[in-house]
Amino acid sequence: MFAHDTRRMRTVLPAYEVEVGTEPLIRPARNSVGGWPFLDQPQDWPECFCGERMALFFQFDIPRDLEHFGGHHLLVFHCRAHNDASDPQLADGRLVPKYWDAPQPPYPAPFWRVLIQSHASLPAPEAEPSVCALPLTLRPFVDTPDEEGVGAQTFKVGGSPSWAQDPEEYTCACGADLVYVCQVPEGMDFAVHPGQPEQSYSVRADTYWLFLGNEVYLLACPDRCDPAAVWPVNQH
Repeated sequence: MFAHDTRRMRTVLPAYEVEVGTEPLIRPARNSVGGWPFLDQPQDWPECFCGERMALFFQFDIPRDLEHFGGHHLLVFHCRAHNDASDPQLADGRLVPKYWDAPQPPYPAPFWRVLIQSHASLPAPEAEPSVCALPLTLRPFVDTPDEEGVGAQTFKVGGSPSWAQDPEEYTCACGADLVYVCQVPEGMDFAVHPGQPEQSYSVRADTYWLFLGNEVYLLACPDRCDPAAVWPVNQH
């Protein structure tokens, strides 16, 4: 008899580590922390349910050799006043219709917006006012998963997620199974300009966090049923 190996396949997928630069940006850049968001027309700068415009945390062009979303532009917005963990709302085994706008108890709607857009050619006329604008560089690297299929724990796009807990899988309301796109490591700080309001539950007055500083895994609809059809999984 042969022993059955139940370990996951260690498939090496194309991956890019996302590096944050130190020299402040003085003009629009498509790959940036903060900065000038590149939004499809007629997409407006997202607003939170509280009425405040969301802060642009980061954006970048997804490398063309990555499956499903290569060549598209990813943008991650998050309210600076509301800082919490995401809570998936399900119906019949799928995320609810328009889950990117669905209530997030106790809130009436999400406090974030993640967009994957395909025609974002021009920057917004003004820069993100809170988060310091810094350049991002995407560098290819070998993201070899371990015996459990867990990839590198770093800021990256592509590769394999480094699940801090059990892997999470979701089905879009349209019926497509969401696929992994990008990951933000736990406790990643985003520097803010002096004099900005302090974020709730953050550890320092000069930085903001995404989703309470949890590790964030962005899962998106491969059928691209909507630019906002992205679910942010939070783990710690």
